[in-house]
Amino acid sequence: MISTIKRRYSLDEYRATAEKAEGRSEYRDGEIVPMSGGTLKHSRIGGNIFAFFKFLLRDTQFEPINSDLRLWVPEYRRGVYPDVMIFDSEPQLNAERLDEVLNPILIVEVLSPSTADYDRLSKFRMYRSIPSFSEYLLVEQDEPFVERYSKQAEGWLLSDFSGLEVSISLDSVAIALSMAEIYRGVVFK
Repeated sequence: MISTIKRRYSLDEYRATAEKAEGRSEYRDGEIVPMSGGTLKHSRIGGNIFAFFKFLLRDTQFEPINSDLRLWVPEYRRGVYPDVMIFDSEPQLNAERLDEVLNPILIVEVLSPSTADYDRLSKFRMYRSIPSFSEYLLVEQDEPFVERYSKQAEGWLLSDFSGLEVSISLDSVAIALSMAEIYRGVVFK
């Protein structure tokens, strides 16, 4: 039997590779994990959410950022790319790096069949280690359905939203996100 040895990468090796790479990859405590490309639905939904936040939060202290910026989760030594993040005032850079931030208050993940379990379980556990993090949206691609987790004194509260007629109240940024806006231009079969 032949065994293979998985190569471990230092954080500096990962960052050097990521700066030159054409595609994105996540850093998972020594492992570099390539990210697959998205679908048209995924792109539309993520873009709709970002555009909606960008418009509604203009002239406030909140700043939405799209999936181009890496979130560093120190406790787990992970570098990930959420679909959308919102920051209360200026994003805190990780050790003056211009490509890594530390302090979102709200994170949105558009679910894919290959990442839904990871986003719901492992990523959510990691995100909860971020002191500023207080709201999490998991957005389905194939039906108008969103799970909202909000941080409460006694733990995280789950609320489900279904259908295009409802809106989601977001406590962290004091706005409502319309399901019709999330799914604008998305065709369901």
